[in-house]
Amino acid sequence: MTSYTGNIRKMQVSANSDNLAQYVLPVGQDKIQMNALIGQTISMQYTGQIHCVHCATLTKKSFNQGYCYRCLTKLAQCDTCIIKPELCHYDAGTCREPKWGEANCLSDHFVYLANTGTIKVGITRHVTDGVSSRWIDQGATQAIAIMRVQNRLTSGLVETAFKSFIADKTNWRTMLKSAPEQTDLAALKESLLEQVENDLDEIIEEYGFQAIEITDSPAIDIHYPVQQYPEKVKSINLDKDGEFSGTLLGIKGQYLMLDGDRVINMRKYSGYELAVTTA
Repeated sequence: MTSYTGNIRKMQVSANSDNLAQYVLPVGQDKIQMNALIGQTISMQYTGQIHCVHCATLTKKSFNQGYCYRCLTKLAQCDTCIIKPELCHYDAGTCREPKWGEANCLSDHFVYLANTGTIKVGITRHVTDGVSSRWIDQGATQAIAIMRVQNRLTSGLVETAFKSFIADKTNWRTMLKSAPEQTDLAALKESLLEQVENDLDEIIEEYGFQAIEITDSPAIDIHYPVQQYPEKVKSINLDKDGEFSGTLLGIKGQYLMLDGDRVINMRKYSGYELAVTTA
């Protein structure tokens, strides 16, 4: 039996050479290799303390998955435009943190399609070795990059165009219940590009030909360490229940799947101090 205590962060994700998602849970200064715990008993107890993931201040309530209220209202990474990139206001000179905006918003982004139980459109800043950590965070079993765009604002404008024809949200309950049927994402990509052609032409007319570059990246499959999917999802609430214990049956997205059809979104509890025991 091994025990850890500390403030947690969302699970760090990557993919191995077979595109199997790999998970590491930071707990204080420790990092727990979660894939190795599939099939084993895991227990977590909330100590009642939350520290802001940015400034480490003790806070009674967590906002935006780990921030204190002051950081929520001050940080650019907590602004509305992070959720709605089409509202990026850096060029208007009103960015909360211009240097942060330059580093994170004024760089290339990718617009993509992903199969998370239903097909969705989304944006990501990084696609490393063909796989984006965002795809794993969302529990996507398939994904394909549609295009590279010059900045976050442009990515939001393109995503908005696609949203007229396809969803931009993940249904987390659907994502957790089973592995979805395969979809021909390459064919869907071409069909959608035809549907949004006029919108893309308008974006290019305003921002230039360099604003959008259609990619020829193939669709990829992503696999997850899951022994058994829940039949009826029952969400664990640490704020209400305080603790849980059970057999870890799988990990997908940022969710742990346990016996009894129970699941917990670890990202939701970023900044929470937990006592974690593995056996």
